[in-house]
Amino acid sequence: MIEEGIPIEIPGEKLRAITAALALTPGTPVLAVDLLDELWGDRLPKTAENSLQSHVARLRRILARQTGKPSARDLIRTTHCGYVLDVDPGDVDALWFTWVVDAASQCVHEDPERVIGLLSTAFAAWRGPALLDAGNGMTCRIAYARLEETKLIGRELFIAAHLKLGRHQQVIPELEQLLTQHPLRERFCEQLMTALYRSGRQADAISTYRRVQRNLAAELGIDPGPGLRRKLKEVLQQEENLLT
Repeated sequence: MIEEGIPIEIPGEKLRAITAALALTPGTPVLAVDLLDELWGDRLPKTAENSLQSHVARLRRILARQTGKPSARDLIRTTHCGYVLDVDPGDVDALWFTWVVDAASQCVHEDPERVIGLLSTAFAAWRGPALLDAGNGMTCRIAYARLEETKLIGRELFIAAHLKLGRHQQVIPELEQLLTQHPLRERFCEQLMTALYRSGRQADAISTYRRVQRNLAAELGIDPGPGLRRKLKEVLQQEENLLT
């Protein structure tokens, strides 16, 4: 957590879980009952409500002490049903990253250079696995899955922008690595097939399709989707639109 450029170390998994749960919906109250579920799940101790209050009080003290500002305590407000973190959504890395990816998706065809600039900044700010050490509660697990998916969508947009600018050879190594890491991700396969075909490697593009086809059958028992099948048809028929 960072307050006005000052890194703040949040000790303890439960304190980090509270911080994460509040930060994911800044300015909006999080019910105490939801925080209890996030911290303890089905193993709710008898003293859970008192423990939650103690954790929040400790978190406020940490904010005040590490920032050197007693007013930092007020960043976490108590409401009639829970707690709210009083920060701007743009100051929460996870929400800012999601906004950047969404903004990139709106202009990938019209302004690929802007997309590359936006996403380069966003990826540079990504400091490791999402919500690292924030516990295993449902809120954090769901947020983690969404952020990881958003990151993958960002990579797809980043590569699409490079392909739009004719940089197909440049993106082949990254796409090969991404497809190795995510062997069932059909969009990466489509993009790699396009990049290979444009580089004069039609046979490699077809081989890439066959590999993902086998993976989908073995892991999920399904055939490639319509987008990937259409890409194979374009490669086999050497359609001109693959070059633009």
